[in-house]
Amino acid sequence: MSERIQKLISGAGLMSRRDAEEAIRSGRVLVNGERAGLGDRADPAQDTITVDGRKLSRGTEKRYLMLNKPRGYVTTLHDEKGRKNVTELVDLPEERVYPVGRLDMYSEGLLLLTNDGDFANRVMHPRHEVSKVYHTWVTGAEIEKAVRTLRRPMELDGCTVCAKGVDIVQCFPGGALLSVTIGEGRNRQVRKMCERAGLRVTRLVRVEEGGVQLGSLKTGCWRKLTKDEIRRLLGEEEK
Repeated sequence: MSERIQKLISGAGLMSRRDAEEAIRSGRVLVNGERAGLGDRADPAQDTITVDGRKLSRGTEKRYLMLNKPRGYVTTLHDEKGRKNVTELVDLPEERVYPVGRLDMYSEGLLLLTNDGDFANRVMHPRHEVSKVYHTWVTGAEIEKAVRTLRRPMELDGCTVCAKGVDIVQCFPGGALLSVTIGEGRNRQVRKMCERAGLRVTRLVRVEEGGVQLGSLKTGCWRKLTKDEIRRLLGEEEK
C-alpha cells in the first residue's frame, strides 16, 4: 500500500517527519533512483526508497532514550558547520536514533531520542502541549518584576506564547535561578521570553518533559525510558 514518503521515512525510524520533509526538499531522498518530491507516495513493498544513499528498512526495534545533553552539542542531524552532534553520545551500533524536538547548542539537560516516528510526532505536536520544565539561571535587575512579565502572555516571532509556570527557586547577587514551564516548545522560547522580560540567561537546563524527569542522569550519559515513562509521554493512563 502506498503512503506519503515522509511518513514512510518517519515510520521506519530514520528521522522525524519534519526532518524527512526537509530531506525530500533538499533532494536527499530517491525512489527507484529518481529524486522524490514533497507529497509523493511510494509502496515500500515494491519501491526502493533511499535517504542519503541508505535504503529504507522496516521492522526495526523501537528505541526510546533519554540523554543528558551537554553544552556544545547540536541536535540537528545535518549541521553545515560540522559541529558535534548529540547522536555521537549514544552508542548504538548499526542503529540510528534522532532527537525528539530541539535543545540549542548552549542549552543542556533532558533530550529524548527515538527511532519511532509516531512517538516523536505525538510528543512534538503543539496540539498536545507536552510540558517542559527548565532550570534557568538569569542575571538582571528587578527579578520579581521580570517574573511577573514572564507569567503574562507575550508576542514572540508573531505568535502569542504564555508560560505554564514561572517560579523563583533561588536569588543570588545580580540574578536568580528560575523554574520555567512551557508547553509550546518554540525555537529558543525560554531564552527569548527572558530577554523580553529584561533578563539575560547564563545557563539553561531542561529537567523535565511530559512528566518525565532528568533526575540523577549524568551529563553526556543516556538511558532507556521505562514503559511507564513512555506511556506518560504519550498521554496514556498506566495499565
